[in-house]
Amino acid sequence: MTKPTPTFSFEFFPTRSTQAAQQLDNAARMLDTLKPTFMTVTYGAGGSAQNGTIDTVTRLSAQSKTDLAVHLTFITSTKEELEFFTDRVWEQGIRHIVALRGDVPAGVQWPNNDGMHFAYTSDFVAWLKGRYDFQISVGAYPEKHPDAPSLKADIAALKMKCDAGADRAITQFFFDNDVYFRFVDEAQKQGVSTPIVPGVLPVLNFSKMMHFAQKCGTTVPDDVVALFEKYPDGSPDALKCGEEFLLRQCDNLLKRGAGHIHFYTLNHDQPITRVCKALTPPRP
Repeated sequence: MTKPTPTFSFEFFPTRSTQAAQQLDNAARMLDTLKPTFMTVTYGAGGSAQNGTIDTVTRLSAQSKTDLAVHLTFITSTKEELEFFTDRVWEQGIRHIVALRGDVPAGVQWPNNDGMHFAYTSDFVAWLKGRYDFQISVGAYPEKHPDAPSLKADIAALKMKCDAGADRAITQFFFDNDVYFRFVDEAQKQGVSTPIVPGVLPVLNFSKMMHFAQKCGTTVPDDVVALFEKYPDGSPDALKCGEEFLLRQCDNLLKRGAGHIHFYTLNHDQPITRVCKALTPPRP
């Protein structure tokens, strides 16, 4: 029996300089040749960051026919502001939103029940689905969200987001595939039937990756630490190690039944392009 061809998606973030924007455009152009299912652009609170997200998606759309999605957080935006933003997104032809709460800034109370803001992501998803016929992706956390009291409670929140209309959940990055598959099994036991897509992060700089992992509550296994600590950050050996690890991780995910993988690209096309090509069987 022929194995199904794996599918991929890619995440980028808006840039602040012309040089960085050129790197992003080049990376997106290269990754677009892999015919991804979709590509996403992250979102930051505040007007200029919102504009940067839409501007980036609009620019990438001009060079690609791939479905482009905007990230949208609600924690610091009123419902009125979100109405304006989603109207603009729809008018720009964007039909896919990654709906997230966003990080809670210092001094901001959550949940906010003042009526002017959304309290929970599930409410936000239901509102988005009712406003326009958006495709909605949401976040999932194999080791639980840092703010959640327990994994069980976090999965319950995920189920509410899915029941509200989410089309898929994309996980935070992880390095132990068993963690992902245990999470999927437990979510299914709790009634989540929405696809849960594994999100993976290429290790381009080990020190920065460790900072990301600490911030979002991702465990980096001791054997992974030992693997990367042998090489100076940015060295050819370190980059080769990162590529080989990414290939092994993704190959294992696919062999164990994950048909789709989402890459946090860090606005780089390598080593992701090589890894995806290695994972995709040649066409007859």
